[in-house]
Amino acid sequence: MDKNDPFGFDMSAAKDKKRRRGGRRGMSGAFETSQRKCEWEGCDELGQYRAPRSPDHLDEYKWFCKEHVREYNLKWNFFNNATPEEMEEQIKSSQVGDRPTKPFGKKSVEQQAWERLGVDDPHQVLGENATQNPGRSDPSASTRKLPPTERKAITILEAKDHWTKAEIKKQYKSLIKVLHPDVNGGDRSQEEQLQEVVWAWDQLKESRWFK
Repeated sequence: MDKNDPFGFDMSAAKDKKRRRGGRRGMSGAFETSQRKCEWEGCDELGQYRAPRSPDHLDEYKWFCKEHVREYNLKWNFFNNATPEEMEEQIKSSQVGDRPTKPFGKKSVEQQAWERLGVDDPHQVLGENATQNPGRSDPSASTRKLPPTERKAITILEAKDHWTKAEIKKQYKSLIKVLHPDVNGGDRSQEEQLQEVVWAWDQLKESRWFK
């Protein structure tokens, strides 16, 4: 290897061995090449066994000899200073592999927003982008002049002012399917938006401005 490498990379075995402070770990769990002194007070043995320093610092270690690491582990309590509520939450979380779960059939705000745009995103790969940009018609980009009430209705339905009445009706039905409590497990949190959608369609279904 070129010692004058301008990028400073050194992949030599000697360099890697020096970087591994703990040394080689044996079958017993001991770091057999470690030359640390046991951190137990009054002990002069080699500290070849590591244990977490505290529940808040699981990636920082204390080093002990075999006898004292056993004694340290017997006194170890992950839930030390934790409240009963925190303990219960940790137990519930561990039951599902520390992965948050959601009720089956319950759709997130983001998923519902993407569905209103006609995008099926069951695994929520697209995240919050839909709620940040729900895709409503930009009034400045309108292609025709409409009465204020009907312009507002078009915006609520997230439709385009050049659509036919059949296309607007299809959009209206798709929003109803997304917002109605019967398809959201009885969730009524979007009833206000549902009422706006119904109102908007009432303004447009008899409109003379759309074919």
